[in-house]
Amino acid sequence: MLAASPGYGPILVLIVVAIVLSTSIILITHVLPKARRHGAVKESTYECGMEVIGDARRRFNVRFYLVAMMFLLFDVELVFMYPWAKVFTQGAARASEAPEAVAAQQFLFVEMGVFFAILLVGYTYAWRKGVFNWD
Repeated sequence: MLAASPGYGPILVLIVVAIVLSTSIILITHVLPKARRHGAVKESTYECGMEVIGDARRRFNVRFYLVAMMFLLFDVELVFMYPWAKVFTQGAARASEAPEAVAAQQFLFVEMGVFFAILLVGYTYAWRKGVFNWD
């Protein structure tokens, strides 16, 4: 028999509850009878309370995608900045205790400076190419 570690008990209970709950929801929605209503209003497309204008598969301007990629780029930058800031502040606390911590903290600071410089070059390039102009 498989013996679970005492530390993994709550995780096992969570997995079992999730499986039982999801299975029961799927079974209930497929077993219970549903009222079926058909008609022109029920089968029409509904989007934010407005009538649909044109085709949903029309082409978008490429600037939308460029701005989205810039957003993702700076979003990923923030994802990298949080752990860096956490380690950097912990290194500052240890800098008074160990001299090698000072060198590590300086290295972290320089690396984040290089990271920001690369991002700044990309942002400047996008700015000069007119990515942010919507004229």
